[in-house]
Amino acid sequence: MIKTEIAAARFADLESWSGSELIEGIIEGQFAAIAAVHAVRPLLSEAVEKATQRLEAGGRLIYLGAGTSGRIATQDAAELPPTFNWPYARAISLMAGGNGAFIEAVEGAEDSETAAPQALDHHGVGPNDVVIGLAASGRTPFTIAGLAHARKKGALTIGIHNNPGGQVGAVSEIDILLDTGAEILAGSTRMKAGTAQKAALNCISTGVMIALGYVYKGLMVEMRPTNEKLRIRAAEIVAAITGAKPEVAQTVLVQTDYSIKLAAIMIVQGLDLAAAESVLAQAGGNLRIAMDGRA
Repeated sequence: MIKTEIAAARFADLESWSGSELIEGIIEGQFAAIAAVHAVRPLLSEAVEKATQRLEAGGRLIYLGAGTSGRIATQDAAELPPTFNWPYARAISLMAGGNGAFIEAVEGAEDSETAAPQALDHHGVGPNDVVIGLAASGRTPFTIAGLAHARKKGALTIGIHNNPGGQVGAVSEIDILLDTGAEILAGSTRMKAGTAQKAALNCISTGVMIALGYVYKGLMVEMRPTNEKLRIRAAEIVAAITGAKPEVAQTVLVQTDYSIKLAAIMIVQGLDLAAAESVLAQAGGNLRIAMDGRA
């Protein structure tokens, strides 16, 4: 029995509920989703630790999914480059049905047992890679086949699913069951199950980026300032790190082509751009090491 597809007796007369009762029920489900994520903290920690080791060796984050799970995975992958300046080539999302399925459903695509292995081979999946597969049911053939294939190739495999006994977990090195139970709309896993999956991915990807040194004092020092709003934010970040006035931070940022890390080093250590680049390179790009002088 797939718990996420059960028509719970509690919601049998859902259409007769008042607006306030509906909202209360939906929000209650979101709390339950976070509780399910909270229950697997040790597994999420293990995922962060093991993924960090692979990515430090030059690996990639590769996501697998179909339908809602695939779209949630794609969102996580898409946010890594602008937030952490993580290379696009190292954040890959493989969706059942191809890129068109991100917007429109491709019926039957999730049933393919060959598409994911073929796509992984196309990208040359290997031992340094981290492959995260998501499927609310835990039994999506596309995701199961992809995870099993990636594991054979030596990649770290992380299976995220919402039903006990899901094969997605069984074929993965790290089996993360987010036991969210029945949905307020039977089988609508974009609800509780989807929220839990997104929260789990937030924990893993953000935890990994912090462990890799892409964050300094809780600030997004790798952020790409690609518009005016973000350029203002970059100046505020540099000012917060260095104690300089925002206008000074802005001037130095222009000199660095808006590298927050280089601007911070230049201001704090009184260096020119070339010297700051040398310091940061010696620190392996890690701003904390560069600022502490332990490069």
